[in-house]
This record gives sequence, structure tokens and C-alpha cells, in this order.
Amino acid sequence: METKDIILELRTRMGLSQDELAEKVMVTRQAVSRWENGETVPNTETLKLLSKELDVSINTLFGAPRKLICQCCGMPIEDDAIMGRDSDGTLNEDYCKWCYADGTYTYSNMDDLIDVCVKNMVSEDFTEEQARSYMKEILPKLDYWKRYEKLSDDGQFEAFKRQLMDEINALQVEGMPQLTKLNALVGKYVNLEYRLPGGECVKFLDDQKTYLGNQIACEFGGDRYFGVLADMEFIMVSTYEKDGENPELVIYKKR
Repeated sequence: METKDIILELRTRMGLSQDELAEKVMVTRQAVSRWENGETVPNTETLKLLSKELDVSINTLFGAPRKLICQCCGMPIEDDAIMGRDSDGTLNEDYCKWCYADGTYTYSNMDDLIDVCVKNMVSEDFTEEQARSYMKEILPKLDYWKRYEKLSDDGQFEAFKRQLMDEINALQVEGMPQLTKLNALVGKYVNLEYRLPGGECVKFLDDQKTYLGNQIACEFGGDRYFGVLADMEFIMVSTYEKDGENPELVIYKKR
């Protein structure tokens, strides 16, 4: 699709008139009409405003001509749904949502990132050794790791993760080992449905947000795991069977 068709489709999908979209991005209705007729294209600053208001990347506005990859983990960013966001909610085309969430870089240790990625790369045709070797070769070539000292937050995020782990371990959940690592987890993949005493089923997470968490085997053995999730506002501990089956909420605590 061309930019003119994309703007028209997105505006219509959001139920906006040309006047309403024009007001949001600070142009005239005639300017919007010219975009949608293919007579002109928005300038750079207006594209940024359109990206934010229509909740799509600039790459998408242009018909996705560029093949994007996360400059932290190397994963292809095939659509806006897995793209990271700045602190103001704007989509950031340089990172996936696992590596960059709400303006924060979630990895400061390359080995930790490799450990997480390798688990998802191993297959019958790709061994753990091959996956680890591939990641060790590709990561240093990516922009994030090249500019890490400049991009890093002087250890603030790592300090926040340590504080979270201290708070979680202080809960002393029976059967749960000490938590030693927190990974970036997207809500969509860990948003389990819990049954309340009254029979109602609820989910507590936002599918689009990125949280910190981990899965831990129970100290007592058996076929259940502990799932830990947290962010700036809450800590949640649950138990479940393989693949998140039969989840039970253990703790939901506001921070």
C-alpha cells in the first residue's frame, strides 16, 4: 500500500474526520486531503506526529519498505506489535518490546540476553551451541552494544531489578527458591487467566506492556512452577503447570 492509502485507512479505522486528524497533527484539512489524494506526503516532523496519533511506526506509514531488526537482540521486527516504545508511548523502530520498554533498555548484560535468546532458538536443526555461537557473533555488531556506554542509564535499571528481587525474596513464599534473575516478558505471552473464588475468570496484565519476571521450579519438586511478574506498580506470584496450565494466584501486591 502507498502512504496515501495507509493514512486514509488508519484515519477511517480510528473514526477520525480529515478535520479531526488535521487538528491532532497541527495541519489544515486541505493538507490531509492532499496526502490522501497522493498529491503530497507529510514532512518529517508531521510524520512523527502521525506516527504517535495513529499508533503506527513511520516505516508502516511508508508501506514498510525497510526490513527492521532490533538493535539489541537482532530479532526481525516484522510488525509494529512487537516494536518497543519510548516513555511517551511513541513507537521506536530500533528495538523490539522485549529489549526496550517505556523508554528503558531492559538488558545491560550481553550474556544474560544470550541466555534468554538461546532458549527460543534451539531446534532439531539448530543446537544450543550453534545458537550461542551465532548470538556471540551478531550482538557486538548491533548498534545498542556498540554504543552501550552512551545508551546505558548508569546502572539505574539494574539497581531497580535488584530492588525488585529483594522485595520478592522478602515475601518468603513457601516452596519458592530465592529469585536471582529477572527477564523482560511481554504481557501477551504471560497473561494467564485466574479463576476467582466466585467462579469469575480474570487477567491482571496488559498484553501490550513489558514486565519483569521469571519462571522458577518449586523446591518441593512436582509438576508445578512458580511464575513471578513485577513492574513499578505491583508484584505478582503464581503457580501453574507446564505451559501455564491450571494457574493459581499466590500473591498480588501493590508496591
